[in-house]
Amino acid sequence: MKNARFQRRFYRDWVYPKGLYTEEIVVKETDVQILTNKPLDRAFVLRRIGLYRGAIEDYINYKDKRFLTSLKPIAVELRAEPIVREMARQAFAANVGPMAAVAGAIAQFVGRDILRKGYTDVIVENGGDIFMRITRDIRVGFYHGKNSVLNSLRLKIKPRGTPLGICASSGTVGHSLSFGIADSVVVAAGNAALADAVATAAANRVNAKGDCAGAIDFARSIKGIRGVIVVLGNHMAGWGSCFEIA
Repeated sequence: MKNARFQRRFYRDWVYPKGLYTEEIVVKETDVQILTNKPLDRAFVLRRIGLYRGAIEDYINYKDKRFLTSLKPIAVELRAEPIVREMARQAFAANVGPMAAVAGAIAQFVGRDILRKGYTDVIVENGGDIFMRITRDIRVGFYHGKNSVLNSLRLKIKPRGTPLGICASSGTVGHSLSFGIADSVVVAAGNAALADAVATAAANRVNAKGDCAGAIDFARSIKGIRGVIVVLGNHMAGWGSCFEIA
């Protein structure tokens, strides 16, 4: 797994759940905030996160160490655990390494597990990458850097557009590896692992304002992508109808 330096999730101070229960759970590098319509079964979620992390760690340690470090897609065994195969599949779609999809994949797998236990509203945020299934309108904000005038913008998400993955990548904020300088690239897809991988790939393509359109064209060319926003300085460009600026 990625050995990320700990960074306080300060953006969680800005979350206003409005009738939803909120829990934060940390398992090694996995640090999630979960919002649900009824109290969360923490023990269940801890077990599921441990299961998924264990599957990924075991594949790296005992099958293929390249799964951790490769910056390009790699094939995995057909008998690999579902989360490993999902990460590899979405990495191929975006032409990035499989770990580019890890946060979105864990958010999605855990979120789906919670839904199967009878919850109607579930939002799993994993280091800024989100899986959600909701029955009410919500607004999602993203942090573009301390000097950005665009931090006040929110994306309005409607229930009919969920389940939805909304994931972000940045070349200037946070610890994650990026070959670009975008303050943020936000990607929405029906699959959170795909959104995570494509956000990384699109952000890698932004090294000047003139690259924003190309990054958007790249993201929208991938099957399953439903929206993308690129922020560089005070410049913003976007495409998609799955969310609206609120």
